[in-house]
Amino acid sequence: MIYVALGLIVTAIFGPSTLNAIATNAVCNIAFFLLLVVFALSFFGAFDIKLPSSWSNSADSAAERTTGLVSIFFMAFTLAIVSFSCTGPIIGTLLVEAANQGNRMGPAIGMLGFSIALAIPFTLFALFPSWLKKMPRSGGWLNTVKVVLGFLELILSLKFLSVADMAYGWHILDREVFLALWIAMFLLLGLYLLGIFRFKSDGEPDGHGIGVTRFTLALASLAFTTYLLPGLWGAPLRATSAFVPPLSTQDFNLYGDDSAEWDDYDKGMAAAAASGKPVFLDFSGYGCVNCRKMDGAVLDNSEVKDLINKNFTVIKLMVDDKTSLDQPRQVEENGRVVELTTAGDLWSYLQRHKFNSNSQPYYVILNPDGTLRSGPVAYDEDVNRFVDFLKKGLNN
Repeated sequence: MIYVALGLIVTAIFGPSTLNAIATNAVCNIAFFLLLVVFALSFFGAFDIKLPSSWSNSADSAAERTTGLVSIFFMAFTLAIVSFSCTGPIIGTLLVEAANQGNRMGPAIGMLGFSIALAIPFTLFALFPSWLKKMPRSGGWLNTVKVVLGFLELILSLKFLSVADMAYGWHILDREVFLALWIAMFLLLGLYLLGIFRFKSDGEPDGHGIGVTRFTLALASLAFTTYLLPGLWGAPLRATSAFVPPLSTQDFNLYGDDSAEWDDYDKGMAAAAASGKPVFLDFSGYGCVNCRKMDGAVLDNSEVKDLINKNFTVIKLMVDDKTSLDQPRQVEENGRVVELTTAGDLWSYLQRHKFNSNSQPYYVILNPDGTLRSGPVAYDEDVNRFVDFLKKGLNN
């Protein structure tokens, strides 16, 4: 109840429309990046994030004064407060990720999953008290868990900084830089799990070596590091497409890229009229995870890529592009005047006005005069269906 209520409060405060805006807002993504870095440093042992002790004392006193379900509630509330130094960064990351999806019930569902996971051990130990004797004692292994979570927080934080970097066109975290940082982090995580180095919070080594579980995790981390390495030279890395910046941001690509895209609707349509080719129009977003997945799983597929490059004029419009327009435009929408100040505002309005849709990814095939040939198609990682959509556009 406590954690689900927290999720509902987040939605009530921000509302579903604001959560959707947060998902693609560059400033919010920078704030999320900094927040996750702080959480990671906390897990590394730099400091503890704690709630005031008076809160836990008050909740504990309330639990002693009451009985029944009310007492149990305050006992749980005490646990939630006391354990905040460990659970706070996890909850914060979960809420950030849920809010970034722009879904109304995302925070509540996320908190439900977290709370069930936290409640299950207590429920089982209440039913089978003898199991408590078999529980491992807290010690170095528990700090290792926190450090591993710290690495994962740090790794995830780059996703949010990348969204802001692409939206504002800073180019400080292009694909090769992003991958280099990920490679370093996963390598350090593997070396840490192997015991090559330690944090001060780990204390002195116990001299017993590492267990099979820790070795397996280290092996997985080092193997993933190896998988990422070819990406520095342009390998597609489809397994990471939802997080890693697109290949178009990479300066050095041994694999080559013969695709050409227009990022302006009017210029792209003019080019299509000149060439006589139909238009493949892609509404996307820097902060759109599903768009990245489609890029990696479908649009980078050799058959799809070949069909598009040979037969279509490609226009890709980013609805969260923060590039300022030369001159703000005012349009009337739903009975009110809306000011469009950025390229992203303009492309988002174009999608709403022309196609009555505001979700990404969104694909349509148009004639050079702007009339519809095929589509729309939304998020669907079935390559065969996407090929059919392209061929239908050509046949029409």
